[in-house]
Amino acid sequence: MTHDDRRFERIGSRLVHQGRIIAMAVDTFRYADGTTRDREIVHTKGAVAVVATDDQHVWLVRQPREAVGDPDSLEIPAGLLDKDGEEPLATAKRELAEEIGKASDRWEHLHTYRSSVGFADEVVDLYLAQDVREADGDHDSGEDERIEVVPWPLADLDRAIAETKDSKTLIGLLMLARRRAAP
Repeated sequence: MTHDDRRFERIGSRLVHQGRIIAMAVDTFRYADGTTRDREIVHTKGAVAVVATDDQHVWLVRQPREAVGDPDSLEIPAGLLDKDGEEPLATAKRELAEEIGKASDRWEHLHTYRSSVGFADEVVDLYLAQDVREADGDHDSGEDERIEVVPWPLADLDRAIAETKDSKTLIGLLMLARRRAAP
């Protein structure tokens, strides 16, 4: 199969659900050979995730994830791009303060990835926040969130990776581990 044989065009779209954080559509695609297929696609506004470190810790959270039946999911701080016009870095800074009460002056964009290309268009911007410190002011993760802040020892990073089932967290922690292992 050549590259041209894999080309396609969207020829129709039907919204079947509009929710608070996702929309789902059934889109029809025509392929180079003339065949058409319907695909269920979840649309999102995107998200950010933060690998937050200080001299001794990577800052994680534990929270319930009802969709997968996990009452205690170990994750890096993250959030949705849910404020109109807010840039991903600004969202990352806001989420870090809201979720774990931390701030940083040293930010680096690590990677942008697609979370699940088989059915969703979600794009996640992954950041590294170094030398985190207590954020100024009061910060609240929101009434819907049940978050436990976990200061995980950097010296035990491999165990955090082993305990993680969440993709954004695995990507972030593996990138951190690779960076720490580099000469």
